[in-house]
Amino acid sequence: MTKVGFMSLGCPKNLVDSEVMLGHLRLKGFQLTPLREEAEVIVVNTCGFIDAAKQESIEAILEAASMKEKGVCKKLIVAGCLVERYRDELIQGMPEIDACLGTRDVEQIAEVIGGAGWEDLVRDPDYLYDEASPRLLTTPKASAYLKISEGCDHSCAFCIIPKLRGAQRSRSIESVVAEARQLVSQGVLEISLVGQDTTDYGRDFGDPEALGKLIRALGEVEGLKWTRVHYAYPNRLSEGMMRAIAETANCAKYLDMPLQHADQGLLKAMARGGSRASFMKLLDKVRTIIPGIHIRSNFIVGFPGEDEAAFGELKAFIQEARFDHVGVFTYSPEEGTPAFDQGDPIPKRTKEARKKKLLELQQKIAREKNQEKVGQIIEVLVEGAHEETDLIAKGRHQGQAPEIDGNVLIVDGQPRPNTIQRVRITQAHAYDLVGEITEGGTEASTAAYEAEFKAKH
Repeated sequence: MTKVGFMSLGCPKNLVDSEVMLGHLRLKGFQLTPLREEAEVIVVNTCGFIDAAKQESIEAILEAASMKEKGVCKKLIVAGCLVERYRDELIQGMPEIDACLGTRDVEQIAEVIGGAGWEDLVRDPDYLYDEASPRLLTTPKASAYLKISEGCDHSCAFCIIPKLRGAQRSRSIESVVAEARQLVSQGVLEISLVGQDTTDYGRDFGDPEALGKLIRALGEVEGLKWTRVHYAYPNRLSEGMMRAIAETANCAKYLDMPLQHADQGLLKAMARGGSRASFMKLLDKVRTIIPGIHIRSNFIVGFPGEDEAAFGELKAFIQEARFDHVGVFTYSPEEGTPAFDQGDPIPKRTKEARKKKLLELQQKIAREKNQEKVGQIIEVLVEGAHEETDLIAKGRHQGQAPEIDGNVLIVDGQPRPNTIQRVRITQAHAYDLVGEITEGGTEASTAAYEAEFKAKH
């Protein structure tokens, strides 16, 4: 059997594509290997969203190409968003690449490895994977991403995604629920719903309230403990969706809602809309309807036209909004986007300084919010041993999404990986919480952990 190695870059939506490709390869009899040095074929699933992601993708391709030079790897396949943007440039500039496939071609990976060329692919502009697509999970056993839609109908001035992924197209509720049941049968307890804009789900088939209906339908899936909503667009978050989150027992009280900025003029320039005042009103409504909800947002600094006043508005908003989690990105001009012709007038050092200020502000807020949890007993999805030390285990509570938020560090008791256990919080840090299992625990001392944690932090 041909041995295939895989390198997957970018967002969780891209990871799902990689898992579908892996599923097809396993189904077609290929042997999958985590060791690149023994792979006869290497597939690099790329991201092409911003400059940093493109650079990471190019470096991964070059790393894979070096494996070809060593003689074991015979084929290098490049897939994903970078192919959609720069296929011809990749083929011409990197002769080590044997074949490319785009975001709509993922289920033809076996054919491409077998020798099919670009002209041989059946390029379906409306491609959408579903519950019948074979899929091999690469996430920790108890957690998985589930892509409910593909593409995007928004035209944000900074974003190239609609050109890479196409127009919005949603899976049916029945299809999503069927896949959720399959995932649960494999041991998954937590499902994170992803799409370019999850709150746009169903609008393409005429149902703007489809996300709320989907959340409630997933609430009936036996064995599914947490459902989590990512990538909510503020203007599309309806009261019906909020109430579905609030009233569905297994829907995590968590919302990932990228707002991008808070200055009204800059939001208009971004083709986003909204303002600090309208966002505060929305946040108040969300917190009223869904008591105890954890909210994450992302922001861009350095977009053309962001003067000190606009940045000050954003900083004041983050201070007022008191998000549980915040991500900050520096603006990257991307060819093919509406904002590209405006150039990149704000110096890199200014953008980096603004990013640092916002992250320092959020760190203080996050520490204060985490401190409120000390003494509480909360449910934690235990994921296993911490990668830095064998002395502790780690997990996440409902308000911590995989990979992007903090962790609960478990320093006492008897943690059982891939289960949800009750944990008493004993310490709080800016991103992580510290606690002890309250069920079947022991009275072991935490002195060793505390000494090691202080030494590293």
